[in-house]
Amino acid sequence: MKIYIGTDHAGYVLKEKLVSCLRGEGYEVTDMGAFEYNEGDDYPDFVIPVARAVSEDPDGSKGIILGGTGEGEAIAANKFPHVRAIVDYGKSKPVVDDEADIIVRSRQHNNANILSLGARYFTEESMMETVSLWLNTPFSGDERHIRRLGKIDGINLLEPKS
Repeated sequence: MKIYIGTDHAGYVLKEKLVSCLRGEGYEVTDMGAFEYNEGDDYPDFVIPVARAVSEDPDGSKGIILGGTGEGEAIAANKFPHVRAIVDYGKSKPVVDDEADIIVRSRQHNNANILSLGARYFTEESMMETVSLWLNTPFSGDERHIRRLGKIDGINLLEPKS
């Protein structure tokens, strides 16, 4: 599986560690930047290439994007067809004590293919735990989830109203 990774300055240090770790685990990683710390850079410059790559191969690739909160990054990524980006802050706790973990459900139910991390809320260790869980959780393939994703993929806002 191909993994595309991108961030602005807010996630630069964590991204460098993530790229190195995932490559060490044998993943095929494409680093889309930032390639140096620059406090004045803009996250769309690094998120858009990740989202575009995942959009072109939504079943054979995944993306990991980082930013201060991860929110703007996910908004930008979700502009692309077939991209399903979710945000995580690393501190999500289920309301009830079951499998309601956001990361697990994002993969099992929504087949999320981009993980957007709020870098300000993660340590290196907590980021790697989250990424590992996300990468290793499969889509359930349940008919209801396939049906729902089909409805989302069928949205075309450019079609004229009838």
